[in-house]
Amino acid sequence: MTFLFINQQNRPLNSQNVADSLQKYNLKKASIQKALDSLADSGKISFKEYGKQKIYLARQDQFNIPNNEELASMKEENAKLQEHLDQQKKAITEVEGEIKSLQSNLTLEQIHDKEAKLRKEVKEMEDKLVKLRGGVTLVRPEEKKAVEVMYSEKISLWRRRKRMFKDLWDAITENSPKDLKEFKEELGIEYDEDVGVNLQSVSELLQHGKKRARGQ
Repeated sequence: MTFLFINQQNRPLNSQNVADSLQKYNLKKASIQKALDSLADSGKISFKEYGKQKIYLARQDQFNIPNNEELASMKEENAKLQEHLDQQKKAITEVEGEIKSLQSNLTLEQIHDKEAKLRKEVKEMEDKLVKLRGGVTLVRPEEKKAVEVMYSEKISLWRRRKRMFKDLWDAITENSPKDLKEFKEELGIEYDEDVGVNLQSVSELLQHGKKRARGQ
């Protein structure tokens, strides 16, 4: 029961927290402390000692936490779309340049025929650009939806993990006399910003995509 409770809560807890929550099952604090120590010794849960106090937490490797590559996948897709857009703009510029060049070298009839053909190509390219600017990707709707769902799930897991860390960090450092910056470096802890990522900006990618889709 203690193991199940720790996993369900998935937040930093001491033995008193657990005892208070499980008192309705007539479990004594001593037995709960023994169960927590046994689970920690066997590696089924994590714990940290701070003086005489022990903080217990569910093992995080049992949860699906997104890695940096998964979080960057949407950024990469966006970069590819931007590259495609730039290529289309370049193609239009080249077509327009070709029209001007042909106007000075062909007969009037040839110019009209060639111009009509090139204007048709330009129109097709402009239509593609309008779709790209409007946020329409050249993929099937179900594929786009699947990516959005996966992206949203990863963002939620990321946000949950940040909250879990903050709760644990606050509990650990609440009465610590150490300098928090030095303590963080001592433990080898890196914030998102330390490795060049930001939850808010990554979350906005999905929201921006949804807004553009609704505006079509």
